[in-house]
Amino acid sequence: MNFLTLAGLSAALHAYVALRLIPDLAGFPAARLLLAAVLVMSMLLIPLGLMARRIARLPLADRLGWAGLLCMGLFSTLMVLTLLRDAALGLLWAVDFLAPGGLALAWWRTVSAQAVPLLGGLSALLGFLNARRTAAVVRIDVPISGLPPAWQGFTVAQISDIHVGPTIRQRYVRRIVERVNTLQADLVAITGDLVDGRVHELAAQVAPLADLRSRHGTFFVTGNHEYYSGAHAWIEELRRLGLTVLLNEHVVIAAGDAGKPLVLAGVTDFSAGHFDPAHRSDPVRALAGAPPEAVRVLLAHQPRSAAAAAEAGFDLQLSGHTHGGQFYPWNLFVRLQQPFTAGLHRWGTLWVYTSRGTGYWGPPNRFGSPSEITCLRLVAA
Repeated sequence: MNFLTLAGLSAALHAYVALRLIPDLAGFPAARLLLAAVLVMSMLLIPLGLMARRIARLPLADRLGWAGLLCMGLFSTLMVLTLLRDAALGLLWAVDFLAPGGLALAWWRTVSAQAVPLLGGLSALLGFLNARRTAAVVRIDVPISGLPPAWQGFTVAQISDIHVGPTIRQRYVRRIVERVNTLQADLVAITGDLVDGRVHELAAQVAPLADLRSRHGTFFVTGNHEYYSGAHAWIEELRRLGLTVLLNEHVVIAAGDAGKPLVLAGVTDFSAGHFDPAHRSDPVRALAGAPPEAVRVLLAHQPRSAAAAAEAGFDLQLSGHTHGGQFYPWNLFVRLQQPFTAGLHRWGTLWVYTSRGTGYWGPPNRFGSPSEITCLRLVAA
């Protein structure tokens, strides 16, 4: 989408919100002026922010990106609340049409026009604070049938969907690394969508990942955003940092008592084949040559890899991608594309854990879907 198209779309959407709210704030001139100013600023900054890397150089591009994404978070909430307000007013109008005089429609229009920007501003502020904090640790026990004693209590620290880019930088990543290291996990899994930008732009920002510490190392699988950002270059950069990148392949982790081993496999993103046919996601290929009696864990960015993973014979799949919807009401639409939104679920004999993500994408807004660093522990079923 070019800049003029994006600017036109932004103007149309902002005009809709303005026309639906500002006339009903006639008795509050200061509020009308403030709302109009916010909408004009947002209308201009959103397209500028989204196109910042094309129209400006660093550091101006990052500042425009920050401003535009902040406005996008606020305006998205205002837009949804305006649509809900219109639906509610339409219902009230229908009730008044059937029973005239029973409702004070003018009062409802005024009060709801006041409520939309107040609720929108409050939710955007809370969402911003929640997005910018360091993700909390979520601890999950995963019951595995027939789990050998050697793997009882084995821990995986999962981080996902950090989306290093205009608003997530080195300091944010370093805080995540420091918190993960406090878990003293047996291994660290990064389940894709690490970056939103090219290696030459963001290499320094992801560098703290080299400091991740665990007993068996850090393992990475690609998400769809890696393919938007130059996946092959990022694979090489992450290997340079000491991470093990699993591209439809596996590693075998031996049990200390020479018993049943654990196989950790990783597949490329579910959509990777559209970008590079050689990267077509393939759980069966990821297990090729693996010990047949092993405990089998798969890293797969998207939950919808679950059907193929179950057929291949995995015990557990760790995924991300959904962000848990990130902020209301988008969490309601995730299930239209993915089988799971967040948390631990069953797909036949396969357990699937879907992380809500450790960072955020786009607007720095997490309202109703907090970020997480997940500490998963294998336990006998």
